[in-house]
Amino acid sequence: DDDEQHRIPLSNEIVLKGHSKVVSALAVDPSGSRVLSGSYDYTVRMYDFQGMNSKLASFRQLEPSEGHQVRSLSWSPTADQFLCVTGSAQAKIYDRDGLTLGEFVKGDMYIRDLKNTKGHITGLTCGEWHPREKQTILTSSEDGSLRIWDVTDFNSQKQVIKPKLGRPGRVPVTTCAWDRDGKRIAGGVGDGSIQVWSLKPGWGSRPDIHIEKGHDDDITGLKFSADGRILLSRSSDDSLKQLIFTGTSVERDSSSGGLLCFYDRTKLQLVSKVGISPTCSVVQCAWHPKLNQVFATIGDKSQGGTHILYDPSYSKRGALVCVARAPRKKSVDDFEAKPAIHNPHALPLFRDQPSRKRQREKALKDPIKSHKPELPMTGPGFGGRVGSTNGSLLTQYLLKQGGMIKETWMEEDPREAILKYADAAAKDPKFIAPAYAETQPEPVFAKSDSDEEE
Repeated sequence: DDDEQHRIPLSNEIVLKGHSKVVSALAVDPSGSRVLSGSYDYTVRMYDFQGMNSKLASFRQLEPSEGHQVRSLSWSPTADQFLCVTGSAQAKIYDRDGLTLGEFVKGDMYIRDLKNTKGHITGLTCGEWHPREKQTILTSSEDGSLRIWDVTDFNSQKQVIKPKLGRPGRVPVTTCAWDRDGKRIAGGVGDGSIQVWSLKPGWGSRPDIHIEKGHDDDITGLKFSADGRILLSRSSDDSLKQLIFTGTSVERDSSSGGLLCFYDRTKLQLVSKVGISPTCSVVQCAWHPKLNQVFATIGDKSQGGTHILYDPSYSKRGALVCVARAPRKKSVDDFEAKPAIHNPHALPLFRDQPSRKRQREKALKDPIKSHKPELPMTGPGFGGRVGSTNGSLLTQYLLKQGGMIKETWMEEDPREAILKYADAAAKDPKFIAPAYAETQPEPVFAKSDSDEEE
């Protein structure tokens, strides 16, 4: 059996769930105890094999850059920090527990020469931590450059690498990788070329190896072999160049789903393939050397997960730790009877009445209650005001008392007072009536009708 011969751990499987969209990035730390998964739902989830039980829940969820898909994750060689690359122009560094340590600077988009900017100016595509140095990382971007950074300085990169292009312009760098010793860098360029740079004194942007037509479409992944002699590449053009194992995408009209395909390195023959999902494509995959477990991320617009394949006979720790640790069953003693507590004085009915003294003190502090009311007025007043003086002024009061001012309007009927001038007005009109006497028609008034009045 080929699986047995190559010791491919495929007999058992678990799935780390939690993402609502396709899982696009995966990183397992060197010791194999923690897994990071990043998704198009803009979040990164952190899983810890030592702390998980068989429910396989993540212990932390991060949103590195709001509204930007997570494209790449990478642990530092000491596993105390990790790099997160999103669709934004700024990569972020987190510590092992998911706390933000810093964010790299964004470059000036108005400077034409990318070497003069202090950071990437458009969305990142990939990033990887140096395999040996704990302060060096590599990023690639849609702006057409690769940059090497020092994680102790977030304000400027150490080195800018511009790939060799057939014609001037900006072609995105779709993926990047270090070799196992950190002495070479590989970049997959949007024109289908694969370029490799050796890090040596006085090196520049001119690549040491330049494969012009590596692929016919975007290069989606690059990896160096452990001995550094072989570079593996994968592309959207459905081809693999010298690849050991890879995930496949779901084709629209095909009946097969997302697969993991394992190839013999020397003969490049298909050794084994395993179906991971009937409906979703496999996006990222990793074979952890210490755990001897295969990780594959899948998903679409509505779901996402990380499948872990292992074999109890020759896989170690990792998924085996969680599966063995089933959730604890609740015992009778876990259930605590919660008695109903009656507090009689909580109801207003049973409360003591506040003391009279306290009520008076409260009333004095209340501005409405402590306001002095206006004195009552007696008898008729004058000028709209009621008062006992029958007038607002002392003079008026004295004149009234002496009989010099006679106010008859209090006893008089208003209708009669007006009508007594009606005859005089009709006989001798003074102002308005004579002016219109010749032209004005005779007023005709409706006669009162007893029925209508009723």
